[in-house]
Amino acid sequence: MLKNMKVDLLNVEVYESRPAMGAAAAADAARVLKELLAEKDEINVMFAAAPSQNEVLASLVADKSIDWTRVNAFHMDEYINLAADAPQGFGNFLRDRIFGLLPFKSVSYLNGNNPDIEAETERYSALLAEHPLDVCMLGVGENGHIAFNDPPVANFDDPKAVKIVELDQRCRQQQVNDGCFAAIDEVPTHALTVTIPGMTSAKYMFCVVPAPTKAEAIGHMLKDEISTACPATILRRHEGAKLYLDPDSASLVL
Repeated sequence: MLKNMKVDLLNVEVYESRPAMGAAAAADAARVLKELLAEKDEINVMFAAAPSQNEVLASLVADKSIDWTRVNAFHMDEYINLAADAPQGFGNFLRDRIFGLLPFKSVSYLNGNNPDIEAETERYSALLAEHPLDVCMLGVGENGHIAFNDPPVANFDDPKAVKIVELDQRCRQQQVNDGCFAAIDEVPTHALTVTIPGMTSAKYMFCVVPAPTKAEAIGHMLKDEISTACPATILRRHEGAKLYLDPDSASLVL
């Protein structure tokens, strides 16, 4: 580890490389998962779908010490009206990297192609109410978003657990920057997202953020006042949150 610090309630750790960052986050998450499984018959875990999560997901899949048959899995966002088999779909991303590779007790997918999209928000909200989150594995967007809570739509006191959002331009451009889409015109304009209260209800939050494209967002996250101008700042109010960085994403805060 290169550096650790605390910003308000948020523990921050900077690792010497992206693989080391992912491995450390996975090791910490695995320890917490096993502690929770020692206390409960089953637990509920939410995962982010993004290239930034590749290392932590791979490390979790490789960990044979976790009883995944007692874990209910959820994801936090999904495009609306993207082809059901599109590789850019977040459910498909997670199916390929973790959901389809481990024997979860259950996997609950958001369906962005439900003909009644409002009903889909209610369906998934009900599932989350039935399965209160124990752990949330997340990242931070270039505009400081968590899930698809972009600054224009983020609400720290959102009354909903899941909602429909219009994606802002910078968020959509990030999907091109990440190599998920060839051009911004291909990126859907709307999505389903778990809201900020829906995510922060988790007792533990492991936030994994590599790459130079995230340095500006991390600078705002750790240095600015806590506000929806940078939605990720809310993690500084969460006692169970921890942020993992590599040298590139931490370059403005080292």
